[in-house]
This record gives sequence, C-alpha cells and structure tokens, in this order.
Amino acid sequence: MDDSASLRTLLVGIDAACDRILDPMFEDGELPTLESIYDQGASGSLESQMPPWTASAWPSLYTGKNPGKHGVFGFLRFEGYDWDVVNASDVHERALWELLSERGLTSVVINVPVTHPPRTFDGALIPGYTAPEDPDCHPSGLLSDVREEIGDYRVYPDEDAADLGTAYAECARMRGEAFRYLADRYDPEFGFVEFQGTDSIFHKEPENDAAIRRIYREVDRQVAEILDGCDPDNVIIASDHGMGPYDGHEFRVNEYLRREGVVATENGGRGMPAWSTIRENDLKRGEATGSRDPGVAERAMATAARVGVTSQRIGAVLERLGIEDLVAKYAPTGVVNAGATQVDFPASTAYVRSRVELGVRLNVEGREPDGVVPPEEYETVRTRLIDALRSVRTPDGEPIFDAVRPREEFFHGPESEHAVDIVTVPADFDHFLSATLREQQFGPPSEPWNHKLEGTFAARGVDIDHADGIDNAHLFDVAPTVLATLDVPIDDRMDGRPLPCVEPPGTRSYPRLGETDSVATADEAVEDRLADLGYLE
Repeated sequence: MDDSASLRTLLVGIDAACDRILDPMFEDGELPTLESIYDQGASGSLESQMPPWTASAWPSLYTGKNPGKHGVFGFLRFEGYDWDVVNASDVHERALWELLSERGLTSVVINVPVTHPPRTFDGALIPGYTAPEDPDCHPSGLLSDVREEIGDYRVYPDEDAADLGTAYAECARMRGEAFRYLADRYDPEFGFVEFQGTDSIFHKEPENDAAIRRIYREVDRQVAEILDGCDPDNVIIASDHGMGPYDGHEFRVNEYLRREGVVATENGGRGMPAWSTIRENDLKRGEATGSRDPGVAERAMATAARVGVTSQRIGAVLERLGIEDLVAKYAPTGVVNAGATQVDFPASTAYVRSRVELGVRLNVEGREPDGVVPPEEYETVRTRLIDALRSVRTPDGEPIFDAVRPREEFFHGPESEHAVDIVTVPADFDHFLSATLREQQFGPPSEPWNHKLEGTFAARGVDIDHADGIDNAHLFDVAPTVLATLDVPIDDRMDGRPLPCVEPPGTRSYPRLGETDSVATADEAVEDRLADLGYLE
C-alpha cells in the first residue's frame, strides 16, 4: 500500500484474549507487536457482557448496544420450541461499518462473527463464525477474488488436522492476507479483522501450550504486517471475553429443576437440547441429526429409552467399564439423542434451552406454543425460581451463582422479550452450567477451560491520549471509541461511551434497522462445529 493510504483506524478482534493468556507470552517476548501496542498505548481489562459468549458478544461490540437492543442472546434463536443457529439477519441494530457508510466512510471487515449474510455498505466484508464455509460476501463474488489472489481462504480450520495449532495459525494467516489485499483494493478509512482460533483452541486443547503460542505468534505476525502495509493512524485491540480454567463444578440446571418439579422429561423424544449426552466433547464429532428420517439404530434407541434404557444409563455403565471414550468416538450423535432423556418443553414450567444463554426460560401461556404458566402468575413463578436458584450450593457448600436476577436487570430494548426470563451468573465464572439431564446434579466441568468475564483492550495512535487510560472499560464502549477516532458522532442509543483516551465526538440519533425477516442458517456443518466446541450440548 502506498503513502496515500487512508486507513485511519484498525480494530483487531482477538477472541478470548485476556491478561491470563497474554502476559506469559509478553514476558517471553513472543508477541512483540501486540506487546508494543499495550506498552505504548492505553490498555487494560475489558469487562464483557451477559452472556460473555462469541455469538452475542461480538454483535454487542460492533453495535455498542446490549442484546436487548440488537437481539442476539446466544448461538441459537428460538421460535416457540424450534430453533436455528443465529446469523446477521438476527442483528437488529446497525454495525459500525454501516454507520460509517452513512457518513461516506469505507470499511473492510474480515472474519467478524455473526455477519452472514452481509448487508450492503460502502466497502467489503468476508463473514466469520456462524457463516457457512463458502459464505455470501459483500460485494458478491468477493470470496472468489480473495481466493484467487492469496491462494486459499477458509472460514473454518480443518478441525480434524493432526496439529490444530498449525491449522488455526494457517487461518490467522489467511485473515491477515485477505485484509491487506482488500485494504489495498478498497482503500478504507476503517478496518476490522477478527481472529477466532485464539478462542477455539481452548475448547479443543486447552493444555496444548505449544499450539496456543503458535496461534498467537501468527496473529502477532499478521498484525505487524497489517500495520506495516496499511499504516493506520490508530490501532485498537479488543476481545469479546476472557478465557480461563474452570476449577469448580458442573451444575446441571435442568436436572435441578426436574427435582424441583419444574422440568418435565421424556425418553427418546424430540426434546432440546438434542446433542450427545454420553460424552459431549467426543460424540459431537459424530453424525449430524438434521431432519433426515431416523435409522434402525435410532428407532431402537428411542424404543429402549421409552422403557427406561436411556443413553445416560448406558453412558454410566460405559464409564464404570472405562470404555466410554472408545464408544463415544464412534457412536453417531443421532443414535445417542434418540435414546436420551430429554426436557419435555411443552409440559415444563421452566427450563434451560441453551447453556450459553446463562439463564432459565419460563413456559408462558400465550407466549410459548403450549405455555403452562398463566401470565398473571409470571412474576410469582419467576420470583419463586429466583429464590430457589439463589439458594443452590455446591457440594462444598459454596453458592453456585454470583447473581440470579430478572432479565430486565441485564437487558433493555425492544428485543428483550426474546431473552431468558432469569439470568444466572456462575460464581467467578468458575462453574460450568449445563442444560443436560444426568443422574447427578453436579459433576466435573465438561470443559476444563471456558469463558471468563474479563477480556482485554488496548489502543495506540494519533487520536489516542495514552495518559488518560481506559477507566473500567466495557465491551459496549468499543464501538463509541472507534467512532470517536473517526470523528463520527455516537449513536445516542448506544449503551457504551467513548473511553477517556479519545475525544468525545458528540452524539446524534441514528434510525434503528427496519424490521427484517430472519434468514435460516440451514447449515448442519455450522451446527456440528458449534457442538464440537461445546457451545451446543
């Protein structure tokens, strides 16, 4: 790129980055480019939102608004008792690059989660997480051009690769090369490139320090080459949440609610969650359930389940025999699901639909297709459940939750009605909340590492006053801060504010996106990936 390049602000998203992960690599001198941004700029922890998971947190970051406004609360959206994986059609607020487009500014956006299918704006976009492997891009045909230019481009790494560190690092390289190519082609004022493997590796191989460091070294190298080739006036680093060990317990909320007489169950039915329950992390590599007709094995398992021979009981026997890993490796997910004890949602008073939502939904008359809680009893039932959940203690006698609160204490806006009714915040994010039904309410965490509330933020550049710092930065503050570096007024409906290190540019009213129909994700490969990483149970 020549000296006339116009890139004013580069936003680098590093999924799950936090001090716990970065500091040891800084100390060892492995990430010189990132370390220089932290040392020379304004930096510190970045508090995430509820829930602090990729699919909801990135839309909050790029809109500056809470999920009650943009409408994405997790990896799944629900219509009655049916569900689908979320995508950009579920985001009901304008993204940063769309606001900038209205002001005549061009953007290049690479690999940001929940951006497929893309909407029209001035610039270029290759979608990230929850998109299919060959996604629609903006403008049409862009992905073919990128692949022709840089040799290859994948949205997702090869999860079956012998060396995941290499596979994820290769994807990081593609992100950087694609960004540099498109920045040269579109000459944007704003650039946004996101690196996802820094999160995924912890769901797959959290103890593989060599792989983790290899991925981060490649991210550092790509950031260095972007800075060298594009020479942005400002560079901002932000993560959507942190990552760390879970040293507490797995708490199976639906199992607790079943014993409280709130959750009803069925054996071998079509309850949801409908993912494996023998060995979550292994069986998720099995055959996708989809909408195909059940095979002989699935019908047999369903029949057995109806007479009490469920997958959970079989799993307990396999575990005692020490062969559950071997069986789980080869058992198709559909067979396991067919034999599982599942939540009977229409017959239940309340339940957990998706663990990453961090909350409980009530089955309300007139709102759900077969609701059983009369609207006039909603507050009474919700208050009773809140009190009950607040009283739950671990086997060690400690509270399982830091907070159990009504949804309106976390979400506000026109999409809040789609949130869980009760938000449950695990204590210190040290406990793993699960929606699965098991014989025991507690167990060891299914994943030894998972999301933490504290992410990270750093900013350096001509529009950054390093001395003023970032002062208790929140995820919602990233978008207003980016706008401030571009001297674009803040949307007065944003929940964040420009951080102290930038000059506030004032506010103005931007219209909310008009009502749009949600587009089905309809991609079993996306669902399989989410399940394989533990986001779907």
